[in-house]
Amino acid sequence: MESFPVIDLEKLNGEERGTTMAKIKDACENWGFFELVNHGVSHQLMDSVERLTKEHYKKCMEQKFKQMVASRGLEAVQSEIDDIDWESTFQLRHLPVSNISEVPDLEEDYRKAMKQFALELEKLAELLLDLLCENLGLEKGYLKRAFHGSKGPTFGTKVSNYPPCPKPDLIKGLRAHTDAGGVILLFQDDKVSGLQLLKDGQWVDVPPMHHSIVINLGDQLEVITNGKYKSIEHRVIAQTDGNRMSIASFYNPGSDAVIYPAPELVEKEEKGRVYPKFVFEDYMKLYAGLKFQAKEPRFEAMKTIQSSINLGPIATV
Repeated sequence: MESFPVIDLEKLNGEERGTTMAKIKDACENWGFFELVNHGVSHQLMDSVERLTKEHYKKCMEQKFKQMVASRGLEAVQSEIDDIDWESTFQLRHLPVSNISEVPDLEEDYRKAMKQFALELEKLAELLLDLLCENLGLEKGYLKRAFHGSKGPTFGTKVSNYPPCPKPDLIKGLRAHTDAGGVILLFQDDKVSGLQLLKDGQWVDVPPMHHSIVINLGDQLEVITNGKYKSIEHRVIAQTDGNRMSIASFYNPGSDAVIYPAPELVEKEEKGRVYPKFVFEDYMKLYAGLKFQAKEPRFEAMKTIQSSINLGPIATV
């Protein structure tokens, strides 16, 4: 099998721009995942975020996780568990309104670091959307406008730790799923592995790399591209030793954004429009109960409510 795509974003600024854009295009069409190096996010900031995240887990979350494991009897399970994940998590919201100042138990320097990290990732996400537009033949800014809704995009971060697991064959770190949203930017542990994606019926490891950002595409980009790009099923395998850090940031459409295949892309295809149009918030309500099931029935379910949506022009920002 070909190797996992790693893309050096610095090469966009030189004579290798064409080759780099072609690599991004291939990764979007054939993998739904790729890993970025030289992405412009400060390495010093990434080091601070990693250190502070691991300190916060030890201080505020490790004991709670151990109590949950004990209360569920998870260390003694004898058969596969399919209703819980071996992970310790908390969520941050950045856009449209930040909640970082309200999340309990965060040290002030951790709050500041995560705010700055979110700003840098937001810029990177918007750059990536424009690179996708260029590869798709869409007008620059189209995807950002498609995500905008009335209040701008939704942007948040899930901070996860995957502690050592005594029964990784029976309990997943995170069960297989596709992501509901737009573009996902992952800062993952560079020493402890575990993230896998499904490609051609085989589970493939996403390699841990120092200071890289892993990108994957969510269900909304599959809809907007009319299936040219696909969201890809992925999972986390728990490990028997080592605590894996995962900081996944989700740059998603605004809650009231109307999502539908880009007309320019539909016109180029004989099959016409394959995917429904819907309000992103409605999709998320459906996804909440069906996250760990196949995405196709979710798209089919949205077709039953699409007729009531007024398909107006994409908002200009």
